[in-house]
Amino acid sequence: MRFKDKIVWITGASSGIGEALAKAFAEDGAHIILSGRRTEALEEVAAGIETETLNLPFETTDYDVLPEKIETALGWKGKVDILVNNAGISQRSLAIDTHPDVHHKIINVDLIAPIWLTQLLLPHMVKAGGGHIVGISSVAGRIGPPLRTAYAAAKHGLIGYLDALRAETEILHNIKVTNILPGSIRTDVSRNALTKEGERRGKSDDVIDNGMEPAECARQILEAVENNVPEKIVAEGPEMMMAQMRQSEPEKLFEMLSQFGAETARKYEAGDDD
Repeated sequence: MRFKDKIVWITGASSGIGEALAKAFAEDGAHIILSGRRTEALEEVAAGIETETLNLPFETTDYDVLPEKIETALGWKGKVDILVNNAGISQRSLAIDTHPDVHHKIINVDLIAPIWLTQLLLPHMVKAGGGHIVGISSVAGRIGPPLRTAYAAAKHGLIGYLDALRAETEILHNIKVTNILPGSIRTDVSRNALTKEGERRGKSDDVIDNGMEPAECARQILEAVENNVPEKIVAEGPEMMMAQMRQSEPEKLFEMLSQFGAETARKYEAGDDD
């Protein structure tokens, strides 16, 4: 078993990719710390896991409680081997219409919160002689799709933070860092996305509903962690192609996105935000 007796701490573990990761790591022998806002949902996830679990609910942006939560996590088994920063929230709104508070909230949840948690846990990993930090970013953090300015900014920032962290810690402290860039995964990410006024969108996208199963996404992530892959794009079809084009043919990609963005904006302004 690849992760036998490893302690894996997953934020956003109550559903979607986080839930799938919790089950996948447990099936490979790990003990799981489950974090999220919804206590009952975490309990349901824990009930489906055979290895030992610790439910540690909290709001990721409640920074005052983070030191206490870290002490609880470390006190459970004496260490955290792998931290998966998965909690996040998406967006469906044009930048020109979006209230600045929406950008602030999304960047706070998707970027500042994982940075805080990582920064506070980092000295403990150094003292323990190593560890692994995993960041669940997004293809959106690489290509910048329309209706997601705040989300793309936060996910792009998470990639940059973790890349710089890897440069500092991988050799000196044996702390590995893996960036994960999922494309469309069949979760509630679109339903939970924020609108221009910061309200829950409440409906999904066809591309999400037809996306990759969370279990397959989790399988690929575990493979990347096992093999210490610095960055893994977990996507299919056009999303994988565009993520790769960002490096190989950026000008062509920007032209494509400008056309796609114009079409998307026209539809959105006409009341069709699917």
